[in-house]
Amino acid sequence: MARIAALFVLVLAVALLAFIRLAPSDPLRWHQMPDTITNRDLEGGAMRRVAGDLAALDAIIRTTPRTRVLAGSVADGMVTYVTRSRIMGFPDYTTVRQVDEMLEIYGRLRFGRSDLGVNAARIDGWLGRLAEAR
Repeated sequence: MARIAALFVLVLAVALLAFIRLAPSDPLRWHQMPDTITNRDLEGGAMRRVAGDLAALDAIIRTTPRTRVLAGSVADGMVTYVTRSRIMGFPDYTTVRQVDEMLEIYGRLRFGRSDLGVNAARIDGWLGRLAEAR
């Protein structure tokens, strides 16, 4: 009986990991911004509003490992990226929008409640590289 229970738990864990890695990302759900973007950390993400250029930030973001464009483009003025964690493959979504001379950035997790500051650190790293490039 213990072997069956252990096998069941193993199969369940593998199925959960497969779902996390293979679940489709719906652009209609994730390629959105809240009404107001302020500089703050969230339990499951972060927001930033800074002066900058979307094309320059896009070039930096595209060099980030395990990151791809989900929707939008620089020409559209808004891009949403998916960045997956190295081991488990958890997806984080970051949407960047150009509003006049300002960049509005909204990073959030998909699964769980807390990202332990990962999205804030990633966004701040990108913004640090953007500042160095100026």
